[in-house]
Amino acid sequence: MDPDKDTARGLAQLEGYLLWNAEVEEARRRAGRFTDELPWLTTAQREDVQRVYAADHVAASRAMLCRICDRAAELRDEYDARYRRLRARCAAAGVVLVGAVGGACTAVTLLVR
Repeated sequence: MDPDKDTARGLAQLEGYLLWNAEVEEARRRAGRFTDELPWLTTAQREDVQRVYAADHVAASRAMLCRICDRAAELRDEYDARYRRLRARCAAAGVVLVGAVGGACTAVTLLVR
């Protein structure tokens, strides 16, 4: 196991955890601001509305992240395929160029003799 890769993976997981917790906390803050606009709610109603509002916001955030993740995977696959085609074209162009230079050198050598 590569300690650098493990460290990078651990940091990425920690970052994801912290970002998700920040998103959940933001959902709670928004729920609180929303219920502040409804002063006629009882305490129990306010808590229920806050819970439902925050859960809905978190679900929407999760769905958005899943869409972004799926799109990122699609783009990665697309760019990998393009890179493979480009690499094959460059290799083919290199082979053709080497062949052309070799042929030209051979032709010049034969003409000079």
